[in-house]
Amino acid sequence: MKDIVISGKALKRELWVLLGCLAGAFCLNVFAVVHYARPAVELVTQIGFTVVAALILYVLCCLVRIVALCVKLLIKKLVKD
Repeated sequence: MKDIVISGKALKRELWVLLGCLAGAFCLNVFAVVHYARPAVELVTQIGFTVVAALILYVLCCLVRIVALCVKLLIKKLVKD
């Protein structure tokens, strides 16, 4: 069985994507707190939901990236032939 090696560049890129998703989820949480006029303490108490929302955003982002890669490879194959 072959070992899978992930380059440092790819690891950093995925970390940045995950941090972006976490920042986006946190911004959504801030918006919800302001919009519904809730106490600011909910930004801290709801951090678990924020992390789960970030993971969901990350999975959706990965799915979009996979679909985009498949379309790119398909177009490349069609143009080549």
